[in-house]
Amino acid sequence: MIDEERGALTRRALPGDAAWEEALRPRTLDEMVGQDHVRANLAVFIRAARQRGEPLDHLLLHGPPGLGKTSLAGIVAREMGAVLRSTSGPAIERPGDLAALLSNLEPGDVLFIDEIHRLPPVVEEILYPAMEDYQLDILIGQGPGARSMRLDLPRFTLIGATTRAGLLTSPLRDRFGWSARLEYYPPADLERIIERSARVLRVEIEARAVAEIARRSRGTPRVGNRLLRRVRDFATVEERTGASGGVSPDLARFALERLDVDAEGFDRLDRQVLSALLEKFEGGPVGLDTLAAAVGEDKGTLEDVVEPYLIHQGFLARTPRGRVATRRAREHFGVVLPLPPSSQQGKLL
Repeated sequence: MIDEERGALTRRALPGDAAWEEALRPRTLDEMVGQDHVRANLAVFIRAARQRGEPLDHLLLHGPPGLGKTSLAGIVAREMGAVLRSTSGPAIERPGDLAALLSNLEPGDVLFIDEIHRLPPVVEEILYPAMEDYQLDILIGQGPGARSMRLDLPRFTLIGATTRAGLLTSPLRDRFGWSARLEYYPPADLERIIERSARVLRVEIEARAVAEIARRSRGTPRVGNRLLRRVRDFATVEERTGASGGVSPDLARFALERLDVDAEGFDRLDRQVLSALLEKFEGGPVGLDTLAAAVGEDKGTLEDVVEPYLIHQGFLARTPRGRVATRRAREHFGVVLPLPPSSQQGKLL
């Protein structure tokens, strides 16, 4: 029986998943939901560049993960009628890697570098003249006989994306024509995104179930789409066992609870961090290294993935002495603690 089901899955093998992932991404600025300020400015810049017959100026997109930086890069390329070439900072290890990418660009191409803050310094140095003067400096040979050769590059658009804008060097950051920060999405925007994704995935879902998923999506479309897929799995199983098949609010809540996603959108790691702060350190302040050791997680994960949302929602504060659980966190977990002096007197970083 198991082999038959496995074979059926193989035969159906989702022309599916790659196509669905692409279909869930918005294709134009008008189709994209949320980030109104960014979209409005981009529309002006793109229209002006097209009227002048020039490539768009270099763009830096920064903000928490999952907010649409990659999707926005694809939209810009499509709106400009350009070819999108994508890579990431960790993938460009040597100057030669970047030189190969740049020398293969055609006029007007869009080069998207994700996690651009992770470019090695020696690679970043090659990028400066390429961005500013559209020239590529190549060192030929080694030792005393080495010589430098400068190649002209076609005018192109570089779009850099990062979750850690503060780690970018000033020379690199200053060479971008515009820097846009993507913010967390309000529930109303997430509901529109999830409704669209449900149509693409052919999922019948009630409006209140959409609102339930949106409320627990951490203000992030990527999380909302992931939760929708998992709720769809529960709906599929319920349908096979005799239920109605559509996603009701009760089914959505049941599925999200099984996924350990609570009413505030916190997953298990979020709750571990806040619980450690409240129970082990009496609300803080506590240093990031100590907190990471207490929950058994890498401090980079806490700083990049967990903390931004907790701070945005008012459950966590950064003070000069360390991390502090706020009054809202104590109320959420029903913990009664005296307010730490640092959270009364310390200024948030």
